Amino acid sequence: MLNLHRLRLLHEFRLRGTVAAVAAALSYSPSTVSQQLAILEREAGVGLFIPVGRRLQLTPAGEQLAERAAELLALHDQIRDELRNGSDQVTGTIRLSALQSTTLTALPRTLTALQRDHPRLRVEMFQLPPEQALFELAGRRFDLVIAEQYPGTSRDLQPDFDYEPLCEDAMRIAIAPDCSAASLADLRNAVWVMEPLGTAAREWAVQQCRAAGFEPDVRYQTDDLTAHRLLIQSGNACGILPSLFLGSRPADLTLIDLPGRPLRHVFTTARKTSVNTPALRACRQALRAAIAAPEVNGVAARSGLAVTGGRPPGEALSA
Repeated sequence: MLNLHRLRLLHEFRLRGTVAAVAAALSYSPSTVSQQLAILEREAGVGLFIPVGRRLQLTPAGEQLAERAAELLALHDQIRDELRNGSDQVTGTIRLSALQSTTLTALPRTLTALQRDHPRLRVEMFQLPPEQALFELAGRRFDLVIAEQYPGTSRDLQPDFDYEPLCEDAMRIAIAPDCSAASLADLRNAVWVMEPLGTAAREWAVQQCRAAGFEPDVRYQTDDLTAHRLLIQSGNACGILPSLFLGSRPADLTLIDLPGRPLRHVFTTARKTSVNTPALRACRQALRAAIAAPEVNGVAARSGLAVTGGRPPGEALSA
């Protein structure tokens, strides 16, 4: 009989590509993962791996079994969630990955409400770039991810994910209060702070500058929005920041509209097999209430935040 835990390791191997990556993701030693995969191969009675240099590669039989493993894991989630749905209690653990802009604004209110209304629900919160968080959602490290999509961009379709919009968030240029710039074009010779290379936020911000006719001088790279604000406020840089983050701190900065006043779409996403669990429904409901609260939305709305219930046209999600 094939062991479900070992099948999950096979699923993770197919997703991540190496034994070391599986071990790091699941907090095992590489030797433990290798041993368990060898046992699974013996249980299956067919070769699942072939060595390619110093790495392993799935055989056709290994690929087939890994696909079936994903189906079995989804069925396992569904059965577990059906059992939980039979209870009126919101219990268990939700592992949530959030954007920093929501961590600094809506998340504290969300967690307070969940603690008050559902004391038996445990929420574990992490802050990862959306690209990494969506990948880890497929790998079952997270149950719910708060992510973003920038205007004019899309993600590859991931049919196993459920999508729910949270808000539309205006992106604004932020400069120091004593800076005389009045438009994006005025900042062609300025020093910029942006997110690290490889992130959707960085790529989108650079494209805005190129559309205005210049290549930005990005001297400072960090995914910490508070660091962005401090660098901008002190006159060391300018940047593009979301209204959800700026809403609670607009007095420190001067804000300039980008051409076309673009909106990023903030959304939550989860595996379709778990969207109907009481815990996930409660978490999403608390998030929506927190985003709509005057303390978050009422202040930020003056900078361009809008709660939305519609799906962005042409949107697609990926891991």
